[in-house]
Amino acid sequence: MLNIDRLRVLHAVRNHGSVSGAALALRVTTSAVSQQLAKLERETGQRLLARNGRGIRLTDAGRLLADHAERILGQVELAHADLEAQRGQAVGELRVGAFATAARGLFPAALAALRGEHPQLRPMLREMEPEAALTVLARGDIDLAVVLDWYNRPLALPGGLSRRPLFDDVADVALPAGHPLADRAELDLDDLADENWVSWPPGAICHDWLMFTLRGRGIEPRVVHTAAEHHTQLALIAAGLGVAVAPRLGRTPVPDGVALIPVRGTITRRVYAVWREGSGGRPSIRAAVAALRAAAPAAEDAAPAPPDAAPRPPAVP
Repeated sequence: MLNIDRLRVLHAVRNHGSVSGAALALRVTTSAVSQQLAKLERETGQRLLARNGRGIRLTDAGRLLADHAERILGQVELAHADLEAQRGQAVGELRVGAFATAARGLFPAALAALRGEHPQLRPMLREMEPEAALTVLARGDIDLAVVLDWYNRPLALPGGLSRRPLFDDVADVALPAGHPLADRAELDLDDLADENWVSWPPGAICHDWLMFTLRGRGIEPRVVHTAAEHHTQLALIAAGLGVAVAPRLGRTPVPDGVALIPVRGTITRRVYAVWREGSGGRPSIRAAVAALRAAAPAAEDAAPAPPDAAPRPPAVP
């Protein structure tokens, strides 16, 4: 009889590419992983791993069993989801990955609501880029991901995942308060073709979107500063060192010396909750998505209106 925990170890080794990577994901020691794999080889009577230089690789038998392990573990997850759904309560551990501004702008309110409404649920938040979140979600290392894409550059969703829109995050242009364009009611990105830009680090989804969008307009952006944190970007802009696109989610407090101007035609990031298809019936997933959707209007309302803009109407319940 094959042991489910040892199949989980083999599955982790296949997905992470090494014993150390599997140990890190499973939160055990490398020796524990090696011991479980040795026992699995004895159970199957076949060699599942082979040396490959300084690392390891799965043998043909190892790859075959890892494929079966993926299907078996998927059925186990579905069984857990069905049992949790039958119980009807959001309980146990819920591992969540989210991009930085969602972690700051959505999750404090959502996690506080979950703690009050579902005291037996133990959500655990990890901050990560959207592509990384989808990878670890598909691999089974987290249970729920909050990701984004931009209106003109959709994010590809791997097979076996489901998603639900949470809200659209509007982005403005951030300028130094003394900039000649800072008194405009709205701006087009073309108006900033000759400016110095403050952007995200190369490889970040928002940096790649900015390069894609500006180059699509025939603009080769002059990026002089990069920072992952939006508040760092805004501090650089307040010092007169460039301009940026500034999404509203998690943006407050905005420092003095920064003017926020709406973009003509509106540019938005679309924010989604994503989970594995087999876990969609779990009350914990449903409760977390509901809490995030409830927190979304508050996140939007927390964004300051640009100068001279009309007051924002109240959110509709």
